[in-house]
Formats: sequence, structure tokens, C-alpha cells
Amino acid sequence: MSPTALSAIIAELESSYDPAWAEPWDAVGLVCGDPAQPVRKILFAVDPVAAVGGEAVAWGADLIVTHHPLYLRGTTTVAAGTAKGALVHTLIKNDIALYTAHTNADVADPGVSDALARAVGLAGPLRPLQPSPDDPRRGLGRVGELESPMTLRDFTRQAVRGLPRTTWGLRVAGEPTRVVRTVAVSGGAGDSLLGLGAVRAADVFLTADLRHHPSAEFLQSGAFGGGPALVDAAHWATEWPWLPQAAELLASGLAAKGINVETRVSRTVTDPWTTTAQCED
Repeated sequence: MSPTALSAIIAELESSYDPAWAEPWDAVGLVCGDPAQPVRKILFAVDPVAAVGGEAVAWGADLIVTHHPLYLRGTTTVAAGTAKGALVHTLIKNDIALYTAHTNADVADPGVSDALARAVGLAGPLRPLQPSPDDPRRGLGRVGELESPMTLRDFTRQAVRGLPRTTWGLRVAGEPTRVVRTVAVSGGAGDSLLGLGAVRAADVFLTADLRHHPSAEFLQSGAFGGGPALVDAAHWATEWPWLPQAAELLASGLAAKGINVETRVSRTVTDPWTTTAQCED
């Protein structure tokens, strides 16, 4: 397999995840690497952390594509004595480039929330919860239907099976026996979307990083006129399903141009929570 230049890989990635779609505060695109360097092997991961860097080195990757940025708020140092600086040193020493697709992948069609929706069992057409003004097919979150109605308890079990395993699984707010069919999802932190009409019209909203006060106020307001149950998953778990989708999009797009690359989806769990505990009394 002859190598192709990193610049060609980036061009293909950006045909699916245009950097112009990213939020103004975001940091997407090439983090390190020479656009002219050859690329044969590409590792996809959620987080640019040491464990992922080690996996890339061991596999012989030429490029890591991550969802989360390495330097979201900027920096004044890449010293090897810092965690992020150490990763940069590892990547450069091993000729591994790093590329990020973050909020531009969140709003893409298909994007992060499309992959999440399919992972938890949504069938048929999906619609953005917050459509982009430039293209109604794009936007934050997705809403769709289950193949058939089921109880919230059964949906939660289905979602657990469809998502990668994390220490704390899912948290659920809602009557377990209520019947659900319309499901709203948003990969990553989603409580900023609680006020959307499409969320309130759903039977259940599955996302990550739900905070106490927004969730409690949302559930109390819904008690007087219905409203969805809430399912809170690990942030990493809601975004991991995008990795196989992105790898397939990239590989198939390049293959159509006569370019063959080897892709791999990292199964390294980079969710920061490692254990749970309950009082036995």
C-alpha cells in the first residue's frame, strides 16, 4: 500500500467535517504534523491523551484523528513536563500527526449524534434538535423513533448494550414503566438543549453531563404537562460511536479516489471515572 500525503487525508476529512461549521470558540484541524508527510495508518479516538498516543505508537499509526481538541483554551508551552506537552513530544518523535474534528463533527450530517442515535436503537429518519440556519439537515443533536414502543426500563437496557461500557453506565430520571418511542439524543454535554421544543416533545432525552439544577428544574416543569424522561450517559460513551462512522466515511471517500489507508478505532476507555461506590447501610 503506497502512502498518501497527510494533506490529502485532511482534505477528505474536511469534506465531511468542514472547519467552518465549528463554533467560534473551538479549536479544530491539524494540531501537529507535516501536511506533506506520508500516511498509511490512521487511529480514531475520542481524546488526545497519553494512553491513545501510546496505542498509536504501538500500532505504528501515522495519524490520530480525535474528537476532542488537545489545546482548546490555548497554551504558552509544550514542555515535556506537562501532560499535553509530553503527548506532543511523543507524537513528533514518532512522526504521528494529530487532527481534531469537534463541534464541526457534532453538527455534520452524518455526525456525532447520528451515530449515537443509531447506537441506542433509533430507526428511520433523524432530524436535528437545533437545525443549522445554513442547512436544516445539519445541526446539534438528533431526534427519531424507536422501531417499536418500549418501556423506559427496556430502552435503558437497550442503550446500555449499544454504548461502550463505562464504570457508571447510565443514570435515569423517569418512571421505569412509562412507554417511550420518540427519542432525542445529543452526544457530549447536552443540558444546554433542555429548553428546545424538540427535546420537550420527545419521550426521552439521552445525553451526557446533565447537571443537578438544570435537570431538576426541567423535570419539575415537565411534571405539569408531560415531558421526556432523562438518561445521562458518560460523555466519552456518547461520542465514541462516532469513531467507526468517521473511520468508514474517510476510508470509503479515499477509496473512491483510489487511495487506500488502514483505519483503526481505539477501544481505549478514556472516560475519567474509574469506580463507583454506594453506602451499604
